[in-house]
Amino acid sequence: MSEGAVLAARWLVSGRVQGVGFRWYTLRHAERLGLGGWARNLPDGRVEVVAAGTAEALRELDAALREGPRFGFVENVDKDEIPHDGIAGNSFTIK
Repeated sequence: MSEGAVLAARWLVSGRVQGVGFRWYTLRHAERLGLGGWARNLPDGRVEVVAAGTAEALRELDAALREGPRFGFVENVDKDEIPHDGIAGNSFTIK
């Protein structure tokens, strides 16, 4: 697979990830990396992140998600590769 190919992934991040700016932290990293997708809180306390972009950008986002924001605490990250269809270009939003 070419490094420039568009790929997509979905992360489920658990720990102290709601109410600590995790989605905004993710948005800043995703925008800097030129990724499309979104981040949203889930009712069970996790944050779901879906992003599409280059393999390198997704690797960088993955590292950032595993670190988390200053006041958060990432306990676990589950990542799955998904089809990139339907994920808008390089527009990243918070849901």
